[in-house]
Amino acid sequence: MRDVRVTCVLTVMIAGAAGNGVAQPGPTQAELNAASTNTTDWLMTRHGYDAQRYVDLDQINRDNVASLRPICIYQTAFTGPFNTNPVVYQGVMYLTAGTSTMAVDATTCDLKWRHEWRTKAKDVNLPNNRGVALKDGKVIRGTVDAFLIALDAETGELLWDTPAADPEVGASFTMPPVVFEDLVIIGPAGSELGVRGWVGAFSLADGSPVWRFNLIPNAGEPGAETWSDPESELIGGGAVWTPFGFDPEEARVYIPVANPAPDFFTEVRQGDNLYTSSLVVLDARTGALQWYYQVVPHDQHDWDLTQASPLFTIEVNGQRRKMVATVGKDGLLHVLDRDTEEHIFAVPVTRRENTSAPLTVEGVRACPGYQGGVEWSGLAYHPVLNMLYTPAVDWCSTYMRAESFDEPDRFGTFRLIGGGVRSDPYDDARGWLTAVDASTGAIRWNYQSPQPMLASVTTTSGGLLITGELTGDFVIFDAADGTELYRFNTGAPINGGNAVYAIDGTQYIAVMAGNTSSFWPTPAATGNVIIFALP
Repeated sequence: MRDVRVTCVLTVMIAGAAGNGVAQPGPTQAELNAASTNTTDWLMTRHGYDAQRYVDLDQINRDNVASLRPICIYQTAFTGPFNTNPVVYQGVMYLTAGTSTMAVDATTCDLKWRHEWRTKAKDVNLPNNRGVALKDGKVIRGTVDAFLIALDAETGELLWDTPAADPEVGASFTMPPVVFEDLVIIGPAGSELGVRGWVGAFSLADGSPVWRFNLIPNAGEPGAETWSDPESELIGGGAVWTPFGFDPEEARVYIPVANPAPDFFTEVRQGDNLYTSSLVVLDARTGALQWYYQVVPHDQHDWDLTQASPLFTIEVNGQRRKMVATVGKDGLLHVLDRDTEEHIFAVPVTRRENTSAPLTVEGVRACPGYQGGVEWSGLAYHPVLNMLYTPAVDWCSTYMRAESFDEPDRFGTFRLIGGGVRSDPYDDARGWLTAVDASTGAIRWNYQSPQPMLASVTTTSGGLLITGELTGDFVIFDAADGTELYRFNTGAPINGGNAVYAIDGTQYIAVMAGNTSSFWPTPAATGNVIIFALP
């Protein structure tokens, strides 16, 4: 295994359009539309628009996975939260680490270029960043000071930047954007910092704004009636901080919306508080609302919805039905029909206790806790086995409502908490990985980890389920029955993404290992990219 830190900039050869003999930047829209069936690239942070995280590659399989070995490592030297999910295109891997964006050879770990964003706003908020989008030779990402930027995929040169949100009210971008046609679709994080959430589209050409949908409606907008005072300066929330699902055929974007704020002092926000803690479906070209499903009306536990994917099609009673899975920090996996909006089933994927008791000043213990349920890494779907796989956190908390809303928050710099929370000892925290029948919700198998499970999961036609643990272990299970097939300790907590791809006939698995955040008492580490292959 090599520690490669190359500082020079190399030229990346990008294939041209068929038949014209001229190199054209990519990937194209046609390539993005077909990303879910692409076996050579990993074109989006969750592989394809449908976010199934399934790859039809079987060179590495149940029979030979025990021979897997690391072939190279790229050390980012970044010591902040390393939640990134990589993107791979034509042999080059693109990833983020805080304010850095990097292009790395996806077979040797050699650095091709590294761009460092120098913050322009005086306010810098959440340090997490979970990846980039790639289209037409541009690498697009958000920043800690709420800029949206585009880099040249070949050189790392800054092509444009735009101040897309207001960091003075707590906004920052932590999620990878969705890119479709000439639009970049993204929204700010920061519910507890004062953000009133929204999702917007920006021009891929220059970053100029195109449309915006308010996830906390203004007075007079549909949904405002679900807030006792929608114009109050005391309310916020509805931010977005995890990737969206997307249907390119219908041009619909599926959005997981975070909690309302203040989190615990709910008297100032009576009502269901749309569109917080909801699955929201928008027209990607116009931003018009198509439909929504509120998972947690009037949320009082900070139970964000964190996932609005994968999207998949199954047969139910002889009929083909288009489905979407959605889950969040409340620990319930829901499956809904994307055409009829019918709720098909809900099944717990972690411990749930005392979920409906009203909060008190003295405190009420409930599970999942403040860091419980499903966090930033989403589900995977295996179309052959028809199973959904969900990583989750089993960690309970005691929630405390403030005496009054002028009482200082117990979270320091967070502006809209309205109380406090005390998590159980970390020694009591566990992780779950649950395999569920996607048609019925029946649990097929369950794995218990000694620590919370925060890493991404990926499945392959080789029968593998690929993930990682905060213990530092890169782990592969049999997707059918949960049998452990492979384990390798990377030396750093695994809480980010992985990618599976093939180059020149060789299948690779890339794993992101590095720091979590201050909410998770894991050992300090730098962010590393580790690439595995067979001998």
